[in-house]
Amino acid sequence: MTELRRITEADYDEVAAMHVKTWQTAYEGIVPAEHLDALDPAAFAARRRSNPYPDAEHLIAIEDGRIVAFVTFGPDRSDPAEGELYGIYVLATHAGHGIGRRLLEAARAGLSAAGFPSMRLWVLEENHAARGFYERMGLTPDGARKMWTPRGSMVELPELRYATPL
Repeated sequence: MTELRRITEADYDEVAAMHVKTWQTAYEGIVPAEHLDALDPAAFAARRRSNPYPDAEHLIAIEDGRIVAFVTFGPDRSDPAEGELYGIYVLATHAGHGIGRRLLEAARAGLSAAGFPSMRLWVLEENHAARGFYERMGLTPDGARKMWTPRGSMVELPELRYATPL
């Protein structure tokens, strides 16, 4: 049975390690390998401790005492009147088991309860697996597009914005 709960500071290191692992799997062939190889769980944990999204909600999914997924959501970073799914990551070993669906639905419910009229998210254009998941969950591209540069990189990767009314 998968337990969903709010993240605590005691979870940060395990979430950071899981975050790096999911990045290295999900973005292989999309984000340059040298960038993925250089990802540091300690840096991810430090960034989480610095609280870059003070108004965000952070939920984790736990199976057999281990964190296997997480979701972060809150006000849209470019338009705080809208809601945004900042990130959802599931270990490859747990993909396809409904955990991502449960986390996305929890984000949708949390944003709706907070009074946001819609949920938006940015996804790398080449991340076809994630795009397929979001489309199955009822989100659609809304026409917005931007370039994203990974920290410490010179590479620019196209992102598409997906959205759904709440």
